[in-house]
Amino acid sequence: MQIRFANLLFYAVMAATVEGCMMGPDYVKPKVQVPVAFKELQGWQQAQPKDDRLPGKWWEMFGDPQLNALEEQVVGNNQTLAAAEAQYRQAQHLVQTALAAYLPTGGVAATVNRFRAATGQNVAVSGVRYLFGTALNISWEPDLWGSVRRQVEANVGSAQASAATLQALRLSTQATLAQDYFQLRALDAQRQLLNQTVAAYRKTLEITRNRYAVGVAALSDVVQAEAQLESARAQAVDVEVMRSQMEHALAVLVGKSPAELDIGQGALTTRLPTIPVAVPSAVLERRPDIASAERSMAATNAKIGVAKAAYFPTLTLSATNGFQTANLSKLFSMATRYWALGPAAAAWTLLDGGAHSAQLKQAIDAFDASVAQYRQSVLTGFQEVEDSLSALRTLEEESHVQDKAVRAAESALTITENQYKAGTVGYSNVMIAQAAALNNRKSAVTVFGQRLIYAVQLVKALGGGWGSADLPDADSAAGERKWTDFLPFPLQ
Repeated sequence: MQIRFANLLFYAVMAATVEGCMMGPDYVKPKVQVPVAFKELQGWQQAQPKDDRLPGKWWEMFGDPQLNALEEQVVGNNQTLAAAEAQYRQAQHLVQTALAAYLPTGGVAATVNRFRAATGQNVAVSGVRYLFGTALNISWEPDLWGSVRRQVEANVGSAQASAATLQALRLSTQATLAQDYFQLRALDAQRQLLNQTVAAYRKTLEITRNRYAVGVAALSDVVQAEAQLESARAQAVDVEVMRSQMEHALAVLVGKSPAELDIGQGALTTRLPTIPVAVPSAVLERRPDIASAERSMAATNAKIGVAKAAYFPTLTLSATNGFQTANLSKLFSMATRYWALGPAAAAWTLLDGGAHSAQLKQAIDAFDASVAQYRQSVLTGFQEVEDSLSALRTLEEESHVQDKAVRAAESALTITENQYKAGTVGYSNVMIAQAAALNNRKSAVTVFGQRLIYAVQLVKALGGGWGSADLPDADSAAGERKWTDFLPFPLQ
């Protein structure tokens, strides 16, 4: 009769757990205002629905083999990403910790007592005696109010947010590497331009010295030519310093010491790709930082349910099966076996000084904060896309104007040099024309480098080929569990 009653109680509690109440609000994604189209999309070719997704290896659009080789080294070697991956695994294990609360806990105990009964007691055996015992204890707290289920939901959301944060960091690192690489190549182009300028200035200095030797030019012309030549050399040295620092930064991004990476001089021949731009609503599904904020919001919503469930009583069921005897040799005989169902304990906190109320309010406040952070992430995402589109359009216009300025400056320099050789103008005119030509050439290189950098920024603002469908589902967020994880001792 007792066993039958215990079985009925067990099944009743199981049914209550499965069909039990779930405290707290079910998660509903808050709405955000999404524009129909980007404001700065004027003059930009908007992608069609079938080709508006960036490739996973988006850097290959630039057609630079050296960049491709560097990007492939980021994921496996970058130490910041390695730390983020460890944090994601930690979030997965927190999900496993929450899942463990569904199952009962059990333990074994072995006891031995050596004692002597007090004088005057009626005992079967007088004097010093032993009492040996072993017991198997099982305890289980059914999830009547959904506290465990809400905690699992919260931890799954946090793990998914961690996965999205990892992807956002990966995208940011890849974008930073591409931008640093393009800056390095722009410095290479400037160094090549300065080397050509130094060679041209050296020839001009030689001509000026020859003119001075025959009394056609003044000594001041020679001094000015020498000063201009040394100034160009100094600029070349300054560019080399900046290039070395950029190369060191690239080494750290790929997880190497600066001494291990040597990027040879190269020309700025990278092509500027056509980047497909989707509608603003698609950006919400493709930016990992927005996905991280949204999953964090879901996690904080579930914690409201955990805080509400703490108001209600808890029920703990336990059972014990063991052996107890005064004779060690008979410890595991059936005659010494005993069992017990219980105690079945219910506990309900009636007075806590307002702690439960404060915890519930704190959970609601945390959710409100996460909603604001999510909406701010959306606004920031739209701003970054608009900024990149605006910069690319403006820089394209500036590039066309700058190219015209370069051609005009080069023509003016050629005319002025010929006039100087003919003796119709002074050397100061040559210096002004040379400085103008050099500055315009450097500006053209700088503008093209900026266009590449903002192209990378636009790719990053659009999510870099990632999508919310790449988020791990609830099972994946819990991580892989092996049978060895349930052993009472570690095997690592």
